[in-house]
Amino acid sequence: MVATPLREAGDVAVRTLSAPFVDAFDLLRHGRMWPRSTPRVGWEVVNLDVGGRVLRYRVTDNAGTRGGVAPIWAMSLHGYFAGGSMYARESEQLAARLGWRMVNPSLPGFGGSDPLPVGMVTLSQLTDDLERIRSHLGIGRMVLLGHSMGAAIAVRYAAEHPDDVLGVLYRDGVATPDWRHRHGAVARVVGVAMPDVAPVADMIASAALDLPDLLVGEVLSTIRSLVPDLARNVRMLARHTPVASMLMELDLSDEVRALRARDVPILAEWGCFDRLVPTSTATEFAQVAGMDVHFVPGGHSWMLARPGGQADVLQTMPWGRAFVDAVVSRRSRPGALDSASD
Repeated sequence: MVATPLREAGDVAVRTLSAPFVDAFDLLRHGRMWPRSTPRVGWEVVNLDVGGRVLRYRVTDNAGTRGGVAPIWAMSLHGYFAGGSMYARESEQLAARLGWRMVNPSLPGFGGSDPLPVGMVTLSQLTDDLERIRSHLGIGRMVLLGHSMGAAIAVRYAAEHPDDVLGVLYRDGVATPDWRHRHGAVARVVGVAMPDVAPVADMIASAALDLPDLLVGEVLSTIRSLVPDLARNVRMLARHTPVASMLMELDLSDEVRALRARDVPILAEWGCFDRLVPTSTATEFAQVAGMDVHFVPGGHSWMLARPGGQADVLQTMPWGRAFVDAVVSRRSRPGALDSASD
């Protein structure tokens, strides 16, 4: 079941915008004038050698405990033509406000990581690389945040390693196939003369329409966060074609159902103005997973323009808090590969 996108996104906007005022009133009620300062979070950038191939990732430095409890590990998986550093501002917010220790990989061929040989570009190879990073850091169990392409990879990894995943934040994902069946105006017009070109033309137009959303808020900061990985990706543009071809063939509906059967917590979120992976895909995912999809303000890349948006949702919205509670509860249960860092 899917809620009305604009109505729910409006509710998210109202609740998250009013949250600071509610918190300030609560402070005054308890005799305090200033909130506790948010801890500053730094990064380490690691170039992991995988048989002569560089696999780059970033990891936050908030390794200390909170109240004697080690931080929850979380891995943020980026979308197509992006990279791990594009999501760094969001990850800093999650690390500072929720205490999660964030890992931001740049998947092979993106964001400074070396590409895979053409014949090795498979979903299984990508999840193997995530497993290498997890092993390198000594992570026991972790939350997976996946956006777009990264959401599909998160689903596949979680299906392969359900006991090692505390929960999945599935955001504007492409794990189910409706997104590639283009129904927009561009697809209809171009399809009259060039039906084979129509889906690609519609995706390009949808991506262009999503760009204004990235210029909301702190424009210069957003641009600075995007440019380094974009520049690296342009240099590797020819090596991205096998990844795009792989995505066009994906249907992970069975994996989604398997995760639900294993009671792995999933929170599905969608930008209410997403044209690249539209609301029809959210509806399809809701039907496959047998769960609600929740809508937030913005387009396909809402978390890049509003890096505090995900932390706001997890701290403010009832369904966001319920997901965090489910993650904490799952963490308290013994897992197959628990470690001291978990």
